[in-house]
This record gives sequence, C-alpha cells and structure tokens, in this order.
Amino acid sequence: MAMSLKVIVPPHPLLKHWLSILRDKNTPDILYSTGYEQIGKWLTYEALRDWLPYKEEIIETFCGPKDSFFINSNYPIRVISQIPEGLTLWYGAKEVIPNSILSLGELPKAIENNEGIIIYTSQIKKDNNSLDLLKGLDKLGVRSNRILMISCICSKEGLNQIAKFFPEQKIYTSCIDIENDQSSYLNPGIGDPMLRLSTKFQEKN
Repeated sequence: MAMSLKVIVPPHPLLKHWLSILRDKNTPDILYSTGYEQIGKWLTYEALRDWLPYKEEIIETFCGPKDSFFINSNYPIRVISQIPEGLTLWYGAKEVIPNSILSLGELPKAIENNEGIIIYTSQIKKDNNSLDLLKGLDKLGVRSNRILMISCICSKEGLNQIAKFFPEQKIYTSCIDIENDQSSYLNPGIGDPMLRLSTKFQEKN
C-alpha cells in the first residue's frame, strides 16, 4: 500500500462468512442486504475497540463498591453515511455504537471540536466520493485522528488515491480487491450494491 495509510482488514470469521455471501451472485437480495448490515456491525465492533473514550467510576454492587468503566458521553460521535451503501452498513452497526448524531449523504455545516467522526462509505474505488468526504471534513478542521472510515470493500487503486492526501487515515474494510478495467465492478468484488440492497435511493425530480 502506498505511503502509510492505516488499512485494517480484521481476520474475524464472521466477516469472512458474510463477505462470501455478498460475493455469491446467486445470493437473494434480502440475504445480500443482511450480509451488508452484518459486515457493518462487525467492522464497527473492531474499529471501536481502541477508539471510544471511556471514564472510570465507582459503582455500588450487591457486594460493595467496584471500579467500573463507562463510555464517556462528553465526547460526541457523529456518523456520516453515504446512501445507500453506507446507510446499510450503519443499519447493522448502530446497535454497537453509543448515542450518535446521524448525517445522511452530506456533511454538516459545522462539527464540534471534540466530536469523533465515523464515515460509512460506499465501496472505496478510484475517483469515487470517499476522498471528497475527507477533503470536506479537512476544510471543517477535522483531522484524520478523529475519523474512522468504514467501507465494505476497497480497491488498491482507491486506497492509494486516499493515501496521497490523507496518509494517516484509518480505514476498516472486509477485503481489498482490484479494479476491473472492463467494468465498474471490483474483482472479484460483490456485484453492484445499488441493484441488490433492499434500501433504494431515488434522486429528486
């Protein structure tokens, strides 16, 4: 991988299982959508492991006081989901994310200085808008250390493009494929989620 982009492909067996479901062209659309949600859930579970701030408090148990740990709500989380792929990833991930603010399809006008950002993006490929999102956040003063980017799958070419501008960005994905010169699909890829996900997006007339 070019430069020092931090791309994490967790070796979780459930991720491998659901990725195989998505790769199979005979998978029914409803199961395809479920697989996409599950990949969002397990990638988020792995991504939050060392990212969420927590605080220590003393609680009273049935057997006396005990040191305990809670997520620190003084550091808000904003989720930015691209439609429909990122939104479907978030559907699966929301049960493991503490309270958050959801921005659909576009960046907010302002972001708090202590706000952590999770981006659920479409497949990261060359010349898609994942890089534009990062550039937009950079203009809002949000640096890579405050951002987690989560994508179902990525291409080497798309990741190299991000690395040129944001070499310290951390990205979680289920696999890294290569781009197909003859089509818009990755190889071996997961087909076209726009045609197979149960959540459809229609442009305004």
